[in-house]
Amino acid sequence: MSTSFDVYVARAYGLSWVACAVVTAWALPVVSAVPAPLAGLVTAVGDSLLGVGTVPPLYVAAAVAGLAGTAAKYATIRLAGARLRWRMKARRNGIERTLPGAARFLTALSSGSDGPRAMLRRVADNDAYGETAVSIRAALTTASLTGSLNEGIGRVARDTPSRDALAPFLLKFREHAAQGDDALAGYLTLESRMLGHRSEQTRKRNADMMELVAELFVVLLVLPALLVIVLTVMSVLTPGLSAEITTPLGTASRRAIAVYGAAGAVLVFGAGAAAFVADLRPADQRASYAPPRDPLALLRSVPTNPASAAVALVPLGVVALGVLLVNGVDAANAALLAYAAYAVPVGGVALRRGRIDDAKDREISDFVHAVAGRVALGEPLAAAVEHAAENVDLGQLDPDVADLAFALGIGGGREEDVRIGALQRFTERVGTPLSAQTIGLVSGALDAGSDADAVFETLQAEVGRLYHEKRALRANMFVYVAVGWTTALLVVGIVVAVNLTVLDGFADLASLSTGGGALDPTAVDPERDRHRFYVVAQATVLSSGLFAGAAGRGGYAVLLHSGALVGVCYVVFAVAGLL
Repeated sequence: MSTSFDVYVARAYGLSWVACAVVTAWALPVVSAVPAPLAGLVTAVGDSLLGVGTVPPLYVAAAVAGLAGTAAKYATIRLAGARLRWRMKARRNGIERTLPGAARFLTALSSGSDGPRAMLRRVADNDAYGETAVSIRAALTTASLTGSLNEGIGRVARDTPSRDALAPFLLKFREHAAQGDDALAGYLTLESRMLGHRSEQTRKRNADMMELVAELFVVLLVLPALLVIVLTVMSVLTPGLSAEITTPLGTASRRAIAVYGAAGAVLVFGAGAAAFVADLRPADQRASYAPPRDPLALLRSVPTNPASAAVALVPLGVVALGVLLVNGVDAANAALLAYAAYAVPVGGVALRRGRIDDAKDREISDFVHAVAGRVALGEPLAAAVEHAAENVDLGQLDPDVADLAFALGIGGGREEDVRIGALQRFTERVGTPLSAQTIGLVSGALDAGSDADAVFETLQAEVGRLYHEKRALRANMFVYVAVGWTTALLVVGIVVAVNLTVLDGFADLASLSTGGGALDPTAVDPERDRHRFYVVAQATVLSSGLFAGAAGRGGYAVLLHSGALVGVCYVVFAVAGLL
């Protein structure tokens, strides 16, 4: 953490007192405004339990507000402790996801001339290994302060949240390093296989978890729409649902609160499900993009960089919102359509970039095999890459390979420095997680003096394994993309059918009552209730889009799916004449 533990605890308790004061100050006037019958009930209960006679309303309000403030203070402290547990769990998951790749990298390094400290330094300097690299950097920092690598490894193994994976790995690494290079190389080879098997079991557990999440997602997204339909029907027979009540935000009917509360709950659940699905995606298969700092470069990169598109297309959404409002479109529709006008183009750029990345990852395997074959025949790396650039059709990867061949051939310094710089530039140009893991392994291992044949043999196996995992994940997650879209279209169909066939009938039924009967003649207002149904349907399709995008490619794909579903919902309601 960025602060020490005692400072964190002090801030948590200070924030809890602030929360206590705010909630107490808010609850006091709210409780004071409760209806008289409820206040009389509280007074009667207090008299029967305490025997104090009539309790002034201000005392009752102060007692309830004090309890609410105390509960807020306790909840804030508990939340601060939960935040530490969440951070610990997130770090543990991050370590366990990246440790197998780091172990395979160390295995390739073990055939070189670097010692244990230099091997760990190469892992620590490689951002592709995430939280494992962070932990190893901590061990090396401690080692530089204490003068002992064993001490640094021991402290990190003691303090790491990954007690079942990283701690035993580091302790055994230290033990075998003391026994010699051969013992360390044998241990790393065996351990990388064991960790790979363990990560495969984790992926299977995540797949089972996704099935449960998808089933729960469907149920919880369909229920609010059905609840709104039932409330509309019941309001004809239960006039109390249309009664106005006073809230801190104004006056509203119980049914309106339930309807809009259901829409808000759907959005919260959809966002939570999308975040959970994104967290289940392996860290080594999450693409990240950054916009260039130069404005001209940012504009030029809009067609291929979703991060640039997300920044450059903000004015499009703002202009669309303004135009819609000026033309008399209601605020809800204007906001939804402006969001779709912004989200769909950005998501389209992300989809295009994703397909380009998929093509590059597909060709990286052919590129690695071509280079490995030439290196195995004794050719230098530069000559092998040049041969691949000139004689192998690599599709989308051709410009990047040509640039790598040129960079390796120009020289201008030590061969090792030229090679490392060229490979790092190649990795940045390709820009996919697969290239970061595989090409980084080559540059680090060759720079460490590892045997070229052993490095490329390891690399071929690593590329094949990672690409197979990527394709398997994509195939498995496509099912949940279909679940998101199917759920959204199902809810839209149900709501439209109810609007067209049920709502007018119940409005006519309610109008038969002229007062004093069992039916409420004002319970069903077709125009008002259609708008409420539309809001719930849009909240549902927006949440479904978030889920489908997170299950698909993740990242900016959530914008494409959610924006497209919002547009589809609007078109369906407009064609049905319900807007």
